[in-house]
Amino acid sequence: MKTLILNVDRDDDFGRKAKVKSPIVGIKDNINAANMLGQADPEDSDVNAIFSAISIYNSFIDQKKNVEIATICGHMNVGIKSDEILSNQLEHVLQETKADNVIVVTDGAEDEYILPIIQSRIKITSINRVNVKQSKELEDTYFRILKILDDEKVLKQFILPIALVLIVLAFFVLTGMFASGFGAILLTLGLYFLVRVFRWERNVAVIWGEMKSGLLAGRFSVFTYILAIVILIASGIMAYYEMIHTTFTVGVDFLPALFFLKSMIWGIVIAGLIAVFGRVVDVYVKDKKAPWNYWVAPFFLLAFGFISSAVFGTFYEALQEWPSFNIGQFFELDFIGYTVTGIMIALVGAITHYYVRDMYITEKKELEIEEQTAKLVEES
Repeated sequence: MKTLILNVDRDDDFGRKAKVKSPIVGIKDNINAANMLGQADPEDSDVNAIFSAISIYNSFIDQKKNVEIATICGHMNVGIKSDEILSNQLEHVLQETKADNVIVVTDGAEDEYILPIIQSRIKITSINRVNVKQSKELEDTYFRILKILDDEKVLKQFILPIALVLIVLAFFVLTGMFASGFGAILLTLGLYFLVRVFRWERNVAVIWGEMKSGLLAGRFSVFTYILAIVILIASGIMAYYEMIHTTFTVGVDFLPALFFLKSMIWGIVIAGLIAVFGRVVDVYVKDKKAPWNYWVAPFFLLAFGFISSAVFGTFYEALQEWPSFNIGQFFELDFIGYTVTGIMIALVGAITHYYVRDMYITEKKELEIEEQTAKLVEES
């Protein structure tokens, strides 16, 4: 019967700090990995865990037992992605070692989340949790906290939201809007936690990377995106100021929110049009392509502006005589005119989009036929 001594590094300290590729199989490779991580970060608890695994391996060898050692590593973003990597590496290690049972070595409770995955594939004989002996002195604790704060994972998960809150709060304090700053802080934290919950970090990083590369490459869309964001923020601030300086005589709780949305509509439309315009220019000038995919976007943005303005504006006016609801506002010329205008703009955009797309596809096919014909003539 063969026993596997398995060391688990769920957040991939070996890969991030020591640049060691995992899985690490065999006593020689594990000793090298331990030395490399020990040199990169001597205070990392994974150093103690892997040396503990090596110690267990040596004791089994002294007892003439059939044993093998391996280390598997996950990913810095601990969670589903990390556990998928660990699962794949575990499959590889089990195929290579042909072990019958496993002794799991971890450096803390976080790594033990992987235990059900290991248990579903092989029998766990023992679990060895390595606890590093620490000084209880206050000064020692202080320096340990400083070391923890140097960890990239800790910085991103805990320090980043605190930094965002402080920046937002400082901005509103400097502009004399401390009360509004509390709401902005809640909004900032809400957006941050939303990104974390749905794991949109990679999408945000991709968008940021595209903006940075676009700025270096001189893409016009980067500047229009920035301008669109500024217009959105300015529209939000203006709508908020109009809302707080407006007296609402009707006791409807959501009436201020309705007023705010009504005031924001055309700011959203203008920001969207500017962003689309920048993208169209880049596609046509930089990428040398026909931007027919963006044909319908301005029509739909304008249709959204007219229809939303009619709906929110009329609904706001209809609530002015609450508790009676003035349904007659929805039969006024303004509501009908704005709504019909928005629908007509959307129809024109949708219909012309199909014609433009067909023209583009036809021209593309004709060019392909011409290129193929010219190629055949050259070959013959």
